[in-house]
Amino acid sequence: MQATTKNLLKLHLVVFIYGFTAILGKLITLDAIQLVWYRMVIAFLALGFLLLIRGRRMAVSRATFFRLTGIGFIVAFHWITFFHAIKISTISVALGCLASTTLFTSLLEPALVRRPLVWLEVITGILIITGLYMIFRFEPDHIAGIITALTSAFLAALFTVLNKLMIVRNRPLVISFYEMGGGFIGITLFMLLNGIFSAGLQVPVWSDWLFLILLGVICTAYAFASSVKVMDVLSAYTVVLTINLEPIYGILMAFLFFGESELMSGGFYAGTVIILAAVFMFPVLSRKLKLSKAPEKSD
Repeated sequence: MQATTKNLLKLHLVVFIYGFTAILGKLITLDAIQLVWYRMVIAFLALGFLLLIRGRRMAVSRATFFRLTGIGFIVAFHWITFFHAIKISTISVALGCLASTTLFTSLLEPALVRRPLVWLEVITGILIITGLYMIFRFEPDHIAGIITALTSAFLAALFTVLNKLMIVRNRPLVISFYEMGGGFIGITLFMLLNGIFSAGLQVPVWSDWLFLILLGVICTAYAFASSVKVMDVLSAYTVVLTINLEPIYGILMAFLFFGESELMSGGFYAGTVIILAAVFMFPVLSRKLKLSKAPEKSD
């Protein structure tokens, strides 16, 4: 019981760190593209160092390398759209809409993994769409931020489903290492093609460097490694349910750091509550359905 409590507290710390990512995104003065460019190279180096000191094998096949690099591109543009949504709107909008990742996952997973739709996922999706409709209706001034955040949520669902296919034969840390490197390569190519390097990179101020290191090392490399480690003790169900607290932690921290600039309309919060309620209830109902269908043990 002591080990379970310890790992549960560590998991809540990880989710708190995930929520703090949005705060750092708002505090860093760099634009979203350069912010993610720095984040990915720092995380890539930190994960590489972690793999080396643990003595883990990092070699993968050529096909796996290209697949992970491609997924890294998706991760990079997920983060770019997420941070861009924060910068053109608010943290609350970005995190509220990011909770719709569950909806996109329920649509993408049957198509990519080739499994049938589950009625509970359809109902959950309808509730999430209802919540999103309320957010759109009551926040017309944040339409650009909402659409950008929804794009980020779609990309998050896409790389999550693709990673499910990759994790069968590859270690999570190795997957993350190559994806961080792939994302860094993808953003570098994008910046080269768009003349960002020739125009001159935005020079981070000293506070940016501090926040970037926190973002790359603590919020990416450490948080990811810890979220994997706790699964040695905690069930996947507990981990998924706890991670759903990220928008709540993030929105509360946004009020703490930025005050009234993060205040939204009542309709926004009603829509966000509907989305979060759907996201929280899905694993609970799903687990109950599995238990009810499980065959009873004979005496």
